[in-house]
Amino acid sequence: MNNDSSSRIAARLKEWIAGAAPGSRLPSTRSLVAEYQASPVTVQKALQALATQGLIESRPGVGTFVRAVRTARPSDYGWQTAALRAPQAPLRPASAAMRSTANDVIAFHSGYPDRELLPERLVRAALTRAARGDAALFRPPTAGLPELQSWFAHELGTATPVGVMPPTPSDVIVLPGSQSGLSSIFRALVGVGQPLLIESPSYWGAILAASQAGVRAVPVPSGADGPDPDELARAFEETGARMFYAQPNFANPTGAQWSAQRGQEVLDVVRKHGAFLVEDDWAHDFGITANPVCLAAQDDSGHVVYLRSLTKSVSPAIRVAGVIARGPARERILAAQAAESMYVSGLLQAAALDVVTQPGWQTHLRGLRQQLQARRDLLVTSLREHAPQAHISNLPKGGLNLWLRLPDGSDLERLTRDCESAGVIIAAGTEWFPAEAAGPFIRLNYAGPNPGAFPEGARILGQAIARNIT
Repeated sequence: MNNDSSSRIAARLKEWIAGAAPGSRLPSTRSLVAEYQASPVTVQKALQALATQGLIESRPGVGTFVRAVRTARPSDYGWQTAALRAPQAPLRPASAAMRSTANDVIAFHSGYPDRELLPERLVRAALTRAARGDAALFRPPTAGLPELQSWFAHELGTATPVGVMPPTPSDVIVLPGSQSGLSSIFRALVGVGQPLLIESPSYWGAILAASQAGVRAVPVPSGADGPDPDELARAFEETGARMFYAQPNFANPTGAQWSAQRGQEVLDVVRKHGAFLVEDDWAHDFGITANPVCLAAQDDSGHVVYLRSLTKSVSPAIRVAGVIARGPARERILAAQAAESMYVSGLLQAAALDVVTQPGWQTHLRGLRQQLQARRDLLVTSLREHAPQAHISNLPKGGLNLWLRLPDGSDLERLTRDCESAGVIIAAGTEWFPAEAAGPFIRLNYAGPNPGAFPEGARILGQAIARNIT
């Protein structure tokens, strides 16, 4: 028979299937060969075509059957409501900073630096070397690779003044990113239902981690110079809290950096109340016109739990961070972290260590400082020209973001929607407040892609603000 025979057989069988009940068995291949005077290959082609159309199904060793038609019906997950009960913490939507966008928009919202600000050559070479070594095949120690522990300890130890005991490698726990570390710290050292003092505004991820850990976040107002020590002391006294979470260097979202005096005053308050200070040094590598000043370097009595991440400065694909803690607090954090993730990928640890110990790392950081300054200044200039209504309350000396105060009465939801419709993505400031927002703020990232579009983005933002307040 010619090549059209399989099509004719399929058409005839389709007519037969239309009148058959679901589950009916088709004649055997041998019977079909005899009936249609065709070769077994031709018959098999016809059956395959029908199976592709979903009309029949083959059951090996049993036969071929008319497939039952499955009618679509709405899914019912109502039983899960009773099984799950009410959530222990409010469910927060994903942060605007984590949102992926198309390449043709002006993206001011992201919390990560653009690819051209990363040490791409160092990262690729480090991953290649790590893949060839033992780290690709063996489980690392729970607390981290000893060499990486030593690097984190040394980095903080170089800032330790005379008379203060520097940290040791055994004080370090390597983490799968600082977000995981915050969750472990809050669970291990604060506990469900207990108060946690936190700067307001503050990093949205810390607010989320506290919420998911069942910790009660208590806001402490913080401005360009950091929190007022007297306000902090009053919060400790009123709440009985035993921990304060803060970002003394280039805070997210405000960009604020504490003075050395303010840092010492805060540390004195923490010590007086027998409490912990969680120092989140996420922007350690992002200084522009200032260098980070680590409070943990001033403390050897275990009051400061120091957290430093390499995720943003090395690569978002290498989620590695380190926490430095002393005494029983360190053991509790390690136990909580081990229960959550057991250990951090040795491959990622080896790659991160390779990058930061290469001579090219310091060269990269010097170039990064210049690039961040150029981007920051371009965005600031563009905003002052095209969006003067957006007040820059603090010119950051480092970090990745500008924090802008908008005119009172601004509708942030409408503003973000209007900007997005014009091709500009911004992040409303509400998610950076642990309680009610202190006003209408937005956060703009100057480390995102295509800095050449910053003036146009500022122009669109300025027009949207003007429409919003008229």
